[in-house]
Amino acid sequence: MSIYLIQRLGQSLLTLLGLSVIVFALAHLSGDPVSLLAPPEATAEDMARLRAKLGLDKPLHTQYLIYITQAAQGDFGESIRWKTPAMGLILDRFPNTLLLSTSAILFGICLAIPVGVVSAVKRGTLFDSVGKVVAIIGQSMPSFWIGILLIMAFALYFPIFPTSGIGTAAHLVLPSLTLGGYVAASMMRVTRSAMLDALDADYVRTARSKGVSEWRVIWKHAFRNAATPVLTIIALDFANILRGAVITETVFGWPGIGKLAVDAVYARDFPLVQAAVLFMGLVFLGVNLLVDLIYTRLDPRITHG
Repeated sequence: MSIYLIQRLGQSLLTLLGLSVIVFALAHLSGDPVSLLAPPEATAEDMARLRAKLGLDKPLHTQYLIYITQAAQGDFGESIRWKTPAMGLILDRFPNTLLLSTSAILFGICLAIPVGVVSAVKRGTLFDSVGKVVAIIGQSMPSFWIGILLIMAFALYFPIFPTSGIGTAAHLVLPSLTLGGYVAASMMRVTRSAMLDALDADYVRTARSKGVSEWRVIWKHAFRNAATPVLTIIALDFANILRGAVITETVFGWPGIGKLAVDAVYARDFPLVQAAVLFMGLVFLGVNLLVDLIYTRLDPRITHG
């Protein structure tokens, strides 16, 4: 196990290094932030002094070496727009993103797993057919479109929930439904498929022949063995939630990391964009490592050697 952890940590570091190169290059391709920060009456000399102050007058490879060296020491630079440490801004917004992501993933699990299990048990029935159609529609619709529909339905035609901001539980409903509904569709399909394989296994037929109650057969025997692919899709959907949070937080004005990153892109705030992407990448890699370790608890046949 210790060797496996060391290998995974090494892979994670290489992944973060590659991610840092990509986001650094893309951020600098977006344009020069000096043109946004300088006043209209600024002269060429003023622009040059501001560019030197921000460290943008150096060659790109030198800027990257400075950036990655400081990042390895925990210093991700200062936000160009907000004039404060970039990582401090991200840590301030992270609880909001975590709250939204957790609510969305819990909604997706509570909806998808029961529907997926029942669809597998009642294979070929009307419930199964409706569930498959709903899952396909849910995966086909982009999250921003789902959000707009929810705003029209529950904030415009039936003014029940607020459309933006944060502060009460009501503000959390529409963004959570938007993100959770999208990931629930993929969870539902994987749960159904995994349960169909488990229900056809010999141990299920043996349990039924011994007179084990159908409830125990489904949830204790079949679902436990079907949980590994379900857990995998939950981890992947967590990545989709982080990606979708960028759009959803912008649509609903939710003050999380996603909206912060979008604002930073518009402002060409290189340090903040880089810090936000690397932070979300680190969270995603940590979740995947945690899921790999949980596999051994669900299925003792899986070992990390």
